[in-house]
Amino acid sequence: MVWPWLSCLLLPALMVSVSANVAPKFLSNMSLVNLPEDLPVGTEVFWLIAQDPDNDPLTYRISGSYAYFFNVTPNTGEVKLANLLDYETLYWFSINISVSDGHNNPVRKEMVVIVEDRNDNAPIFQNTDFSIRINETLPVGSLLLSVLAKDKDTGSGGAVVYSIEKVIPSTDSSEYLFGILPNGSIILNGSLSYNNKSAFYQLELKACDSGGEYSNSIVVQCSSPVFVSISVIDQPDLDPQFVREFYSASVPEGAPQGTSVLKVEAMDGDRGINDPVIYSISNSTRPGWFDIGPDGVIRVNGSLDREQLLEEDEEVQVQVTATEMHPNIYGQEAKVSIWVTLRVTDVNDHKPEFYSCSLPTCTFTPQEAQVNFTGYVDEHASTRIPIDDLAMVVYDPDKGSNGTFLLSLRGPNVEAFSVSPERAAGSVDVQVLVRAPSLVDYETQTVMLVQVVATDSVSRSSSVALVTIHLRDVNDHRPTFPHNLYNLSVFEHSAVGYVVTNSIQASDPDTGEEGRITYSLLPGNGVDIFAVDPGSGTVTVRNSELLDQEKQAVYYLTLLATDGGNLSSSTTLQIVVLDINDNKPVVSGSYNIFVQEEEGNVSVTIQAHDDDQPGTNHSLLRFSLLSSPYSHNFSVDPDKGILRNLGPLDREAINPTLGGRIVLTVRVSDCGEPALWTDVNVTVTVEDINDNLPIFNQSSYSFSVRERDPGVVVGVVEAWDADQTEANNRISFSLSGGGANNFLIRGLVLGSGLAEGHLWLPLDVSLDYETQDFFNLTVSAESPDPQGRDATAKVLVNVEDVNDVPPTLDSTSLRGIRVAENGSQHGIVAEVVAQDRDTMSQVEVQLVNVICTKAGVDVGSLCHGWFSVLANGSVFIHQSEVIDYETCDLVTLVVRAYDLTTDPRFQAYSDNGSLPITIEDVNDNAPYFLPENKTFVIIPELVIPNQQVASVQARDNDSGNNGAILFSILQVDFIAKDGATIPFQGFFRVSTSLEASVFIGNIELVTNLDSTLQGTYQVTVKAQDRPSESPAQEAKITLNLFTVDQSYRVRLQFSTSKEEVGANTQEIKAALVQATRTTVYIVNIQDIESMARARGRSYLDAYFVFSNGSALTRDQLSVTIRNDKDSLTKLLQLGLVVLGPQESQESELPDTLHNAVIGLGVALLLVIVIMTTVLVCTQKSYHRKLRAMKASKEARKTAAGVTPPVSAIPGTNVYNTECANPVLNLPTKDLGFESQSSSSDLDHVSLNSLDDNSVDLEKSRQEIKTEPLHSLMGPDPEPLNRVLSGMKVGTRGQQKEELAFTNTGLNTTDL
Repeated sequence: MVWPWLSCLLLPALMVSVSANVAPKFLSNMSLVNLPEDLPVGTEVFWLIAQDPDNDPLTYRISGSYAYFFNVTPNTGEVKLANLLDYETLYWFSINISVSDGHNNPVRKEMVVIVEDRNDNAPIFQNTDFSIRINETLPVGSLLLSVLAKDKDTGSGGAVVYSIEKVIPSTDSSEYLFGILPNGSIILNGSLSYNNKSAFYQLELKACDSGGEYSNSIVVQCSSPVFVSISVIDQPDLDPQFVREFYSASVPEGAPQGTSVLKVEAMDGDRGINDPVIYSISNSTRPGWFDIGPDGVIRVNGSLDREQLLEEDEEVQVQVTATEMHPNIYGQEAKVSIWVTLRVTDVNDHKPEFYSCSLPTCTFTPQEAQVNFTGYVDEHASTRIPIDDLAMVVYDPDKGSNGTFLLSLRGPNVEAFSVSPERAAGSVDVQVLVRAPSLVDYETQTVMLVQVVATDSVSRSSSVALVTIHLRDVNDHRPTFPHNLYNLSVFEHSAVGYVVTNSIQASDPDTGEEGRITYSLLPGNGVDIFAVDPGSGTVTVRNSELLDQEKQAVYYLTLLATDGGNLSSSTTLQIVVLDINDNKPVVSGSYNIFVQEEEGNVSVTIQAHDDDQPGTNHSLLRFSLLSSPYSHNFSVDPDKGILRNLGPLDREAINPTLGGRIVLTVRVSDCGEPALWTDVNVTVTVEDINDNLPIFNQSSYSFSVRERDPGVVVGVVEAWDADQTEANNRISFSLSGGGANNFLIRGLVLGSGLAEGHLWLPLDVSLDYETQDFFNLTVSAESPDPQGRDATAKVLVNVEDVNDVPPTLDSTSLRGIRVAENGSQHGIVAEVVAQDRDTMSQVEVQLVNVICTKAGVDVGSLCHGWFSVLANGSVFIHQSEVIDYETCDLVTLVVRAYDLTTDPRFQAYSDNGSLPITIEDVNDNAPYFLPENKTFVIIPELVIPNQQVASVQARDNDSGNNGAILFSILQVDFIAKDGATIPFQGFFRVSTSLEASVFIGNIELVTNLDSTLQGTYQVTVKAQDRPSESPAQEAKITLNLFTVDQSYRVRLQFSTSKEEVGANTQEIKAALVQATRTTVYIVNIQDIESMARARGRSYLDAYFVFSNGSALTRDQLSVTIRNDKDSLTKLLQLGLVVLGPQESQESELPDTLHNAVIGLGVALLLVIVIMTTVLVCTQKSYHRKLRAMKASKEARKTAAGVTPPVSAIPGTNVYNTECANPVLNLPTKDLGFESQSSSSDLDHVSLNSLDDNSVDLEKSRQEIKTEPLHSLMGPDPEPLNRVLSGMKVGTRGQQKEELAFTNTGLNTTDL
C-alpha cells in the first residue's frame, strides 16, 4: 500500500526535474565565417555564442579535420587562430562546433570557413635561364623571346606586370633599346650594331603584381630579378674602310717603271668577321700610268710626262677600290673606293694670268683668259665683304717658289677696296674686298673701278685685270610725314569704306623695294572703327555701327609708315565725329490679350517714347496698324495708340496652326528726315468653346488579316473634330459587334482635332481561317461633349490563309564524298535533296558556309571557291586545278533548303546540313630545305667517329609517304686553301629523323679526319620523298664544313692547378669570348709535369674560331686580349700567366734536358775541384769540428728533451755519421740526403727563380719595389744561425714556444 502513494509523490518531482533543464542552442549566425588569409597566429578570429535558458555554464569545442587551425577557450567561446591560413592551398573548409551545458548531450553544428585571398605571393618566373643570340640586322619591332611569371593570388594581386629594370651596358642608346609587352614578350625597339654599339646585352627583368590588400594595406609584390643574356652576332653588312681619309704623293717625271709611289691600306668594317681585302685600280685620269699590287703599293707602270698634265694641275687621280673576298649579307660585293692624288713635278716657265672662272671648275683655256671683270656690292657694305659675281682666278702653272705670285690693287678707287689673298701659289680665287665702307656710297657714285695686279715673286713679271664694280642701293633712309598732326572730321555712322582722308602721304628717298612705303594704324582707341589702306595711306571707316557720336565725339589715331627695310615713322590723326538723327522710337512693355470667341472685346493702349530732342519732329510719334491676315478685324488711333476690335471674333475662322493667336503689328514712327520707326507686336488669343461633333473620313471600312498572325495591325480608321483645343476636340474610339473581343482599338492623335483608331490583334490571340473567315464590327468616335453625342462607322475584317511549313533536307544525300587534288576530277560530284510538305512551295538549296580544315585545324577561307552548289542541289567542282591537299584536307559544305513561298512570319529555312568532302593527296610537292643561319666548323683534333658535325632541315608539303623524306650524301669534296679539290668518299654519313613535321638530317663523321689538312669540306646532301605510286621528287644542298687545323691550337698557362682551372672553365671561357668575339673550343687541361722552367702550374689548350671558319693564331689572340682591358684583367685574376702555341711549350723540354746535361757536367767538374780542396784543408777544419761538437753539447744542455744528444754537420740540415741534427731532431741513421735531389719540392721553392712570379702585375711591382736586395746590399746571414733563430714548431696552425740558438764561435758561412 505504501508504493502507490510513494509513486504519486515522486512523479510530479520527476516531471519538474525533467522539464527544468533545456539544451543550449547556437545563434543563427554560427554557420559561416569569412577570414582573411593574412591573419597572424594568435589573432582573435570569432566567438562561439550559444544561448541556454537555464543559464548553465557552457563549454565550447571545435572538432573536425581542420580543427587544428583554431584554439577555442572552452568556458568563453573565444576562438583564436592556431595555424596560418592559406587561400592558395585551402580556400574553404568546414569545422564542427559544439556546446555542452553538462546536463544534456553536446549540441553540434557545422560551420563553413571561407578564406579570403590576400596579396601574399609575389610573381615567380617559370624559367630563370634566358640566353639568346640575335643578328645585328634584326629589324626593329622583332620579337626576341617571351618570359612568363605566375602569381598564385587572384584579382589585381595576381595580375602580373613586366618591366625591364636595367640594361647592361647602361648607355643612352641601350636604355630604351629593348621593350617588354604586357604578355611578357621582349621586343627590339631600336637598331643593333655589333661594331658601333655593343656585342652583348644583359637585361634585368622584374615581374610585379598590380597590388592588393595585405596586412591591412595595399601592397605590391615583386619577383626576384632574372637576367636575359643577349649576344649580338656580327653580320657582313659593312663595307671595308681605308685607314686614312686621304692619300697623296709626288713622283718625278721619268721615274723608272716599278718605282713605289704610295701604299694604301683598308680593313673590313665588320670587326667580328675581318674578311681579307683585295686591291684594284678601278679608275684613273691617266690609265696605264700606275698599277697596284696585292700589298696595296701603287707603282709606276709607264712613262710619266708632266707636260700632258698641265690642264690637270700636274696630278694624276687614281681611284683605288678595296673589295672583300666574300659577299655581304645582301649577296653583293662589299667594297669601298678612294681617290689617290699623285703629283708629277717639273720646272718654272710661266707668269701668272687672269681667268674668268671659279675653282675647281677652271680649265685655264685661252677662252677663259680675261682682263676685264665686273662685280656688284651693296653700298656701305661692311669691311672685308667681297664683291659679288666676281669670278676671277689667277693661275701660274709653275711649281714651288716659281709658281708663287703677289696680288695688289691700283686705280682710281683703290682706297675703297683691298684684294685677297695678297700672296698665293699655283692658282687661287681672287676676291676684291670692301676696305672703307664710307667711300662705297650709291648716292655719290654708282660705279667704281680698280685694277688687280698679279706679279711673279721670282721673275717679277706681271699681269693686270680691270674690275668694274657696280654699287647696289640699300635702305639707309626712313620714311617721313610732312606734319606731326592732322585734323579730320566724319559724320557718325558713315558707311563702311567712307574715305575720311586720302591726302596724307610719307616720303622715302630710297629706291626700289626699300623705298616702298606701307601704312598701318598703331593699336589704340579707334583702330576697330577706322582703317588705313597699306599702299596709299587712305583712311576709311571700318565699322559704321561703332562710329556713334553719342558714345565718343573725338578719336586720336597714330598713323605709321614703314618702308621695305622695316624702317618707320608716325604722325597723329585727330578725327571729330559729327552728329546725325539716329534714334528710333522705343516701345515700352509687351502686349498679350486673351478674349473668348463670339463674346469678348479688345481695347489696349500702346506706350512709346523717342530719345531724340523733345519738341522736335525727331521725337513726335505717329501710330499705324500694318496689314496682316486678320488686321481688317481691328483698328488703332494714330495719335493715342489705342487698339480695338471691329466686330465679334470666331476661333474656327483662325488658322488652326496659330492656336487661336492673332499677331498684329503696330508701327510707331517719328517725324524726322528721314523718319525712323519701331514695330511692336500685339498678340490677341481667341479662346475656344466646344461647338462641333467628330466626323469619320469614311462611312465603312474593309480590312484583311492573315491567320496565325497575333499582335498585328488589322486596319486604321480616321475621324476629325473641327474644334481647335484639345479639351474640345479630343477623340476616343470603341468597338462593338460579334467577335469584337478578338480585337483591340487604340487611338492615336495625329494633330489638333484629327485622330486615328488602330485596330490590333492582341498578342495572345491569333485568328484561324478554318474557324471564322470574316468579322462585322462597329466603330464609334466621341469627343468630350456634355450631351454624350458620337459618330459611328462599319468595319469588315476578312481572314486570309497562309503557307507555314518549313522544308527539310534528305540526310541520305549528305553522306561524305572524296575528291582528289590538283585537277584530278571535274563536274558534278554530289546531289543534295530537299523536300517541303506545302502544296504551293518552291524549294531551292543554298550554300550557307564553307569550312576549310587541315588536320582538324581551321585554315580560314583557303578552300572557298573550290566547290559550288546549284539551286537544284547539284554539287560540282568549280576550281579543280586549285584544290590542294597540302593547304586543306577536308572541305565541309554547310547547306540548307529554302522555301521561296513560305510566309515571312514562319521559318522558311530547313536546319543546316553538312556535306563533308575529303581531299585526297597526290605527290605534287618536292622536298625543300629550310634556311639555317649556321656556319659549320670542324676541329679534326676534337671530333671523333659517330659525332655529329652538321645538320640540315627539310620539309615536304605532301602527306604520308608522299611527304616522307630520306636524306643521303651524294658527294664530298675537300677544297684546300690553295684551291685544289680532293674528292672524299665514305668520310661522312647522314641519318634521318623527324621532329614536329620537320625532317632533320644529322651529318656524322664516319672516320677520323687528318688534322693537318687546311681547307673546307663541301658535302652535297640530297632530300628525296618516298611516294607509293607517282615518281619521287628531290632537292639538293651543299654545305661548307670549315676545318681548323692544329696550327691554330693555342696554349695558355695558369698559375693555378688543373682542378682550379677546370672549376673556373666557364669564367675563363666567357672572358675569352668577350675579348675575341669567337667560339672557344677547349681541347685539354693538364698540370705541367716539369716546373723547373715553367711559369705556371697548369695549361689549357684551345681553339678560337670565328663564325666564318677562320681562327685566331697565338699572336692575333695576344693582341686581341691586350686590346680588351676588362677581359685581360679578368683572365689575370683567374691565374693566366703565359700565352703561346703548343709547340713552343713542348719545345722547351728538349732544351731543358740539354741544359740539364751541360749543367751536370759542370757540376761534376766543380765536385772534383771541391773534393781536392777538402782533402787539402782537412787538417785546417779539424779544430772547427771540435768547436761544432762543443756547440752540440751546449745545445743538449740548453734544451733537453727538444734536441737530440748528437752533433750535426755544420751549415746543413742533414746528419753526420756521429749524431743527429740538433735542429730537425731526426733519427741518427736517417741521413735524409734525398731531400737534396732535384725533384724535391723544397729545392723547387729555393732554386726556381720563377716560382715567385705573380700574375698580379700591380702587386708584383709593389713587391719588387719594397723587397730588399740581400745579394746586393750585404752578405747572407750565417746559415745555422738563420735556421736556429727562425725555427717554429706548431701543429694545426697554433704557434708553440720559439727556440733561438746563437753561438758566435760556430760559423758555417765559409762552407
